[in-house]
Amino acid sequence: MLSLDPLGPECDSPLGSKDLEEEEGPWGGGSGLPPPGCFHGSWHHDVALDCKGSPEGAEARAWTVYYYSLLQSCLQQAGLPETQDRSQVPRTGCPGAEVTLCILGSPSTFLSLLLEGGVQSPGNMLLCLSPAWLTKVPAPGQPGEAALLVSKAVSFHPGGLTFLDDFVPPRRATYFLAGLGLGPGRGREAAELARDLTCPTGASAELARLLEDRLLTRRLLARQGDVSVPATLAFTYKPPALLRGGDASPGLRLVELNGKEGQETLVKEEVGAFLHSEALGDALQVAMKLSGWRWRGRQAMRLYPRAELGPVVDTVLALLEKLEEEESVLVEAVCPPAQLPFPGSPLPGPELALRICAVVCRTQGDRPLLSKVVCSVGRGDRPLRHQSSLPRTLEAALAQCGLGEASQVAVVRQRVKAAAEAALAAVLTLEAGLSAEQRGGRQVRTDFLGVDFALTVAGRALTPVALELNGGLCLEACGALEGLWAAPRPGLAAEEAAAAPLVETMLRRSARCLMEGKQLLLLGAGGVSKKFVWEAARDYGLKLHLVDSDPNHFASQLVQTFIHFNITEHQRDEENARVLAELVRARGLQLDGCFSYWDDCLVLTSLLCQELGLPCNPPAAMHLAKQKSRTQLHLLCHHGPPWPAPSLYAVPCCPLESEADVDRAVRQVPLPGVMKLEFGAGAVGVRLVEDASQCHEHFSRIARDLQGEADHPGIGLGWGNAMLLMEFIEGTEHDVDLVLFGGRLLAAFVSDNGPTRLPGFTETAACMPTGLAPEQEAQLVQAAFRCCLGCGLLDGVFNVELKLTRAGPRLIEINPRMGGFYLRDWILELYGVDLLLAAAMVACGLRPALPAHPRARGHLVGVMCLVSQHLQVLSSTASRETLQALHDQGLLRLNLLEETLVPGEYEEPYCSVACAGPSPAEARLRLLGLCQGLGIDGPHYPVAYFLSHFK
Repeated sequence: MLSLDPLGPECDSPLGSKDLEEEEGPWGGGSGLPPPGCFHGSWHHDVALDCKGSPEGAEARAWTVYYYSLLQSCLQQAGLPETQDRSQVPRTGCPGAEVTLCILGSPSTFLSLLLEGGVQSPGNMLLCLSPAWLTKVPAPGQPGEAALLVSKAVSFHPGGLTFLDDFVPPRRATYFLAGLGLGPGRGREAAELARDLTCPTGASAELARLLEDRLLTRRLLARQGDVSVPATLAFTYKPPALLRGGDASPGLRLVELNGKEGQETLVKEEVGAFLHSEALGDALQVAMKLSGWRWRGRQAMRLYPRAELGPVVDTVLALLEKLEEEESVLVEAVCPPAQLPFPGSPLPGPELALRICAVVCRTQGDRPLLSKVVCSVGRGDRPLRHQSSLPRTLEAALAQCGLGEASQVAVVRQRVKAAAEAALAAVLTLEAGLSAEQRGGRQVRTDFLGVDFALTVAGRALTPVALELNGGLCLEACGALEGLWAAPRPGLAAEEAAAAPLVETMLRRSARCLMEGKQLLLLGAGGVSKKFVWEAARDYGLKLHLVDSDPNHFASQLVQTFIHFNITEHQRDEENARVLAELVRARGLQLDGCFSYWDDCLVLTSLLCQELGLPCNPPAAMHLAKQKSRTQLHLLCHHGPPWPAPSLYAVPCCPLESEADVDRAVRQVPLPGVMKLEFGAGAVGVRLVEDASQCHEHFSRIARDLQGEADHPGIGLGWGNAMLLMEFIEGTEHDVDLVLFGGRLLAAFVSDNGPTRLPGFTETAACMPTGLAPEQEAQLVQAAFRCCLGCGLLDGVFNVELKLTRAGPRLIEINPRMGGFYLRDWILELYGVDLLLAAAMVACGLRPALPAHPRARGHLVGVMCLVSQHLQVLSSTASRETLQALHDQGLLRLNLLEETLVPGEYEEPYCSVACAGPSPAEARLRLLGLCQGLGIDGPHYPVAYFLSHFK
């Protein structure tokens, strides 16, 4: 088993100059003309590859032509159409207001990423085949930094469609990822382009210089408890600061040298001790290699039997002469191939070795996530290297070696996952301690990593041993495994691409780039449940200006500008909008957008946006969605086309403003029914009524108890306490949170609600993602989407409550704002999508940078705690401090919704307590056990029953 790719046939020749000078292609630092054409295809060659204003020399032009032909060959072998040249008609676009994901590098390396980007963000994933297609320009107000402009690129679209485009004016990159190198070729130009950009950047020469240092990364990984590395002896000449001192690492011996000559005695002693060390385990061979940026991809390696001390010492001494400062000679144990099936005797024939390649991506919250595992199988006595062995799944590779037991395969996969994610975590920790200059720029981060493993036996357990880190080769191998190089075959289900989490991260970072520094006016601060807003705004670099009725609200100290204004007098919303607009102008606020997530302020916000000329939904649409009976009655009259029309989802209802209206409503609406406040929120005052007397009784109670805002702040009583009676719909209840832009659906997230405690409708439990069948989920999404369009809601983040009946979805109500309670937090946790940021982008007239098909990374199941049911436990076993401590330990997910433990007849949930799991069943069992232990579960609040819908 070899631990590094020998890059040429000389790997078995005597170690000499040729072994150490294998040249790379231009992205890695080589120079000269590209290799002779070896592409066979019928694509057009008369395409406009020149970039106006940036002429290329003959050599550079040859490379551009070469990479264009390589792209066409890759597309051809993937069964995808040829790139269409439409550069004669330049694209105009909106520079600085659109996502632009720019890749500069080899098409074969990045094709899987490019195609996935074309699916998730159509037309925004751009491949530049030449550095001449890009320009850096100084960024105003950001000394030392530059914006990156794209004048020409190949754009990627769904279905593998590609277009050669010119951009006039140039597009401004919101994310940049390049193939890098230090040589005289394009790698150096790419490195310079990537340095000190204002946009998020996925690689830099500075970071690559660190991560390509095998000794540095070997030491970094050796200190991780979940990562095994080969036993290594390193002779390092004047090591860099990151390698000096520090604690010893298991299995790694560093010998610091201040000179390269006269080291014979030291080398012989150290090598002798190493070869006899127990750290080498059962290894029969050692490998010799050089470490340092200068040797990146340009060396073969030599193998020696472990017993041959003399040749190993001689080779170390010969290599020492070639070292420059901060470089090293490595002697490492060659991991013996695991004999499979294990335990037991090997299969007849040559011993097989396994090389495992894992791609791991940085996701929301800087958490590593394994996205794909690819393997190669070969003879144990021959080198296994990228691009010279066929990729296959872990299951197929282990089966080829004789291990087909599903449980054992699962154990190996879990160990690979733990080690790969720990490797990226180690790299992220290293980066966090580096300055912007050391990283190559303020915006430079490592967003994905390739980790190569050998599979060996340690302590009678199959163990993946990390050999090296890389990105492009592993990504390319994953693309090959995903079938990108062959036409798709019917009947094969597509699995998630290895690059999918990486594209999601690119989009997430692009959204931050577009929104950093944006000036937003926010109406209504909300309570404790919205504390996340102020932290998120600071994290995203948003400049918030707040309007609120409470002059002492804690958020008044957390914003750029605070305007104290009574926003509860909704009968005067039009007048108040004009007054607020004048206040904004008088303060000289230069706003990019205005929005609200607070029910009371939604209509006022749309009126104010209209006054200020800012993007918004029409006030009439917000009025329509705000008043529940108007929503239903309007949709009942909306018969289409197109079909299915919104009327199919609406529910018969009748508005109630007086006792006389109750008698009329009882005759029109079938009972049992549901009575609720027209402008209410949080299910306050919602009740099941079974006959006319219960209707009158509940109407009188609400008219007496909830007369105005002071009786129950924050639930819409500033609009009055009018009610409605609607038909009670049998079925399961669900929330659909939508993101719309320009009337197009960008994203939808469906969650399931547990049964409520009738006759009340206060939420009890929830599960995300939905456990419904895909068809039922799609029905709910379409129902929510069509109901929003039917009300004229075309732009924004909306929460739609529905019931799924035997006849299909039925609308409960539309909340024309971001979902409340735990929804924003859960969606961010599971999907990496922030509804708050999406709402802010729409408010600024920007299309939210969202993946087309976000996938959940787990499951959450939660239960609500109510003061009326849990006052005692919330003051003892499940106190706020206890719940917060469990949240901090990762044992539960806490969303605090109310500040104080004050019981009342008309209550909202105090908090949401949830547990995560890889499956709904596991999350549910964890939550049930937690609730029983904390005392949340009980005879009067049967958590098991509330969770029963999620089985």
